[in-house]
Amino acid sequence: MNKNIKLVAAIVSAFVIGFSVSNMAISDMPSKIAVVDVPQVVSSSAQVMALKTEQQAKAKELVTFLEKARKDVAATTDVKKKQSLEEKYTKELNEKRAAIDKNYNEKLSQIDNAISVQIASQAKMNGYDIVLAKGVVLYGGNDITEEVKQAVNASEKASAAKKPAAKSKKR
Repeated sequence: MNKNIKLVAAIVSAFVIGFSVSNMAISDMPSKIAVVDVPQVVSSSAQVMALKTEQQAKAKELVTFLEKARKDVAATTDVKKKQSLEEKYTKELNEKRAAIDKNYNEKLSQIDNAISVQIASQAKMNGYDIVLAKGVVLYGGNDITEEVKQAVNASEKASAAKKPAAKSKKR
């Protein structure tokens, strides 16, 4: 019984010593850490600005559609026709909203992926091991926000230059 306790104590001691040595070895490796102000990168993106403008135009279209629908419903005197028109316009409005939301989410996802790719690219190019959002870092890290903004803008310009060429090939 006494031998079992000594054996268990020796095994636990070996595990603790091994774990401590492992942690010291890992912690001695310096990490190169970068920070990025993601909201600043997003707000400077031409694609994000274009998406906002597009959303505002689509919102105006919905308002115009809604005003027209209200006028049509108000002009109808028959109760059954009025109810039918309300249902028709409600369904149409919901379909338009869903289509707009789907399009917006798809484009936003593409923009998010493009920005994430540029952040990773800049980090790898500059030898960073870790990249954190600037908002979660209280102290430290090299700020690569400007480099990422420039890379995102260059990528967007290159992408925009390819689109007209692709459209002209289709014709």
